[in-house]
Amino acid sequence: MIIHKELAEGRWFKFSLCEQLANVGTDIDRTIRWKAKGDMEQSKRAFERALELLTLTIMDPKHRKRLKELTRARELLIDHFVYDNQYKTTDESWHNYFMYFSYRAAAQAGK
Repeated sequence: MIIHKELAEGRWFKFSLCEQLANVGTDIDRTIRWKAKGDMEQSKRAFERALELLTLTIMDPKHRKRLKELTRARELLIDHFVYDNQYKTTDESWHNYFMYFSYRAAAQAGK
């Protein structure tokens, strides 16, 4: 099931990498916040949205040179939120990783 139909139809590819990852990070932050509140269903939904956006980012032809980083981030996110977190990432480390892209996207937009 596609959650972001309009974005999946090509609009997503018009965004810069920073804009794309800032949006992924927004849903990762929602995942973390809902998990902290104990609402695992909402947390799961936010994570599914984040994974869909990250998958669209991976599919974006202009990011071929960053494919290894993007697919690795996806693998680590799934390990952290779905499996046993064998790589020992933290909610804070994910927040910090994506926050960089949010700041950069805001700077690019002149905000």
